[in-house]
Amino acid sequence: MKYGESGFDVLYLLFAVLSGCFILRRAKDGTEKKMGLAALILGLGDALHLVPRVLNYFIDADFNAALGVGKFVTSVTMTLFYLLLYSVWLGFYEEKENRSLTKALWALAILRVGLCLFPQNGWIENKGGLTWGILRNVPFVVLGAAVCLLYFRKRDGNRAFRFMWLYVLLSFAFYIPVVVGAEKVPMLGMLMLPKTICYILMIVSFLRAVTKEKRTD
Repeated sequence: MKYGESGFDVLYLLFAVLSGCFILRRAKDGTEKKMGLAALILGLGDALHLVPRVLNYFIDADFNAALGVGKFVTSVTMTLFYLLLYSVWLGFYEEKENRSLTKALWALAILRVGLCLFPQNGWIENKGGLTWGILRNVPFVVLGAAVCLLYFRKRDGNRAFRFMWLYVLLSFAFYIPVVVGAEKVPMLGMLMLPKTICYILMIVSFLRAVTKEKRTD
């Protein structure tokens, strides 16, 4: 199991980071640059959690602090990722910005990050409790649901992002059980694998958008 999971994690991180760099280099406008930045943030943020996890399989050392801090960083970068995904939606579909919606999404993101900063999360000890695990994820889930709904409304538009709403929905469907029940049922942690696949598919959508697909309504 350790070889399969570790290999998958390494390949995912390489794919995310290299895809982000490729998209940024190929980007023709601000929206495409945001796609590249989103992929890059996704890969680099997850690396701070996944690299210690992989090393923990092969090196006899205490990685608890590194794993905990990595989870904190990932919590922040994932929040930024969804803000960028919203910004990509605005630019890609040439939507007029709803300032109230933008402020609401930023408020959710700030609340999420703010809750992550509380010491009760136990990042250093890598032993966060269920209560704070739920608290810090409530605004995150609402943020994700809003972004999911926006892409769902445009699902009949450009082929590159046709299923983006589904990838977002499924990523949270796999993520929530881990937050709620992984401490009591460790096997639920395996759901992070299909969750990661959803993020890979999001990055593939970015690649399609900047390489092959034409923007059509």
